Amino acid sequence: MNASSSFKINKNVTYLDTGVVCDVALGDKTKEKVNCLHGGLERSRSNIMFWTFDGLFLALLCLGVNGSQSLYDLQWLPCSFVDEKVHINEKGHIETEYFTREAVLHFGNVGDKPLHPTIIFLVTASKVDMRHYLEGTEDKLLCEIRRYSTGRNVMRWPTAGAQDHDVWFTSTLRHSEGLFVITTFLRHTTVAPAEVKEDFLQWNKINDRDLLTTSAAMVILTRTPSVEVGLLKEPNLDCRFAVDHKLPHVTVEWNLQKHGKRSTLFSYSSRTGKIEGRGVAVKAIAAGNVSFKLPPTRKDSEGTYICSVMVPPLIGSLDIPLTLSEQPRVSINVDSTLSVVLGTYQKLKCDAERYYPLDVSIEWYREPPGGSPIPSLLENVLHSSHQLHKDGTHSLSAIFYLRPRMEDSGYTYTCRVSHQSLLTPIYKSFSLIVTDPDSTLWYITEIGFIIAMVVIFCYLLPQYLSRRRSAKKRFFL
Repeated sequence: MNASSSFKINKNVTYLDTGVVCDVALGDKTKEKVNCLHGGLERSRSNIMFWTFDGLFLALLCLGVNGSQSLYDLQWLPCSFVDEKVHINEKGHIETEYFTREAVLHFGNVGDKPLHPTIIFLVTASKVDMRHYLEGTEDKLLCEIRRYSTGRNVMRWPTAGAQDHDVWFTSTLRHSEGLFVITTFLRHTTVAPAEVKEDFLQWNKINDRDLLTTSAAMVILTRTPSVEVGLLKEPNLDCRFAVDHKLPHVTVEWNLQKHGKRSTLFSYSSRTGKIEGRGVAVKAIAAGNVSFKLPPTRKDSEGTYICSVMVPPLIGSLDIPLTLSEQPRVSINVDSTLSVVLGTYQKLKCDAERYYPLDVSIEWYREPPGGSPIPSLLENVLHSSHQLHKDGTHSLSAIFYLRPRMEDSGYTYTCRVSHQSLLTPIYKSFSLIVTDPDSTLWYITEIGFIIAMVVIFCYLLPQYLSRRRSAKKRFFL
């Protein structure tokens, strides 16, 4: 909530129909008492409830207007200012020391007084407003401000009031739950230009309570700060930008960084009209949309995708890591109840199939009837070698041979599969029933006898009926 939106409920209530100011004391039974300054005035519960709900409604209305319902009305935001000191060491190498300072982004107008006793970056109105792109609530925003160097590329930004010696800062807003990342370039006009060509070698000093008036010049953002997809998918990597003046010459690039190497996937220059690669809708670039659509993902699609937008003298870039993930399909080779004859072996197998990436854990546990706080981990488990499929996924099996005792009957055996694609492990279980060989033989004998009787009955009955019909025919003849 904004600092200016604090709100207080007074204990005094003015009745509009009488003008009498009353001190409201809520009763604990059937009525609320109102002790008035002009004498004892009794009010019914219905009147008090009316004014109470009226006040609550106004309170909620105020909270809705001044609260976090719309971040576009945000007035200030605490930030970390990552300042730096740069110097050239005795070997002629440039060294940079970073240190963090407290700062505040204040959205307002030229001449506004500081809201806090700290470094204030006053962001004045322009055609680019980072608040337009915010989502969620204020408490989820993470803000970081840094100095930005244009290097030797010194040129005047093409808007009114800009100077050749303007200095630049970047303000990056991240959503703590990964909804977006927004980087805004802030232009600040100093009294005098730097004495050296490389501005970073002579940064202007900023004191602890300085107020720096800035203007937002360019914004670059993504609503896909990180992407996790399965194989053979076609994700869209979001990247957009906006500038505070009519679209200038712009250069757009998409690069893939992996294993220390960078490869260019797409590039476009509005100055030359040259296009290399594919994946970006060129017609949408003029509207600020430079999102990249990937072809069906494969194992080599993983890496960090870098969206870069160059509007001289500024270069904005966003890193979007993409990872591939496929959940394993888990199954066991028996039903939920397994009957095993005492003294015999039973092969038990748990399969984890079609998962990615490679690492997976398959374990077998057992626990007695009624459960156990800590199930026992089976040690005599064999694992197959990893099977690689054509689509890049893997499969693995965990096998053990069970030769139960009678006291094992009623135990529950569980296969537990863990993989980085799963929020929680997958469990597959069965209950064991151990039978005595003698009882098993008796059951087999009984079943065999029943089958034999059915066969005999089915065979003899038709013959008996046929002979009876033949006998009747001879009798009548």
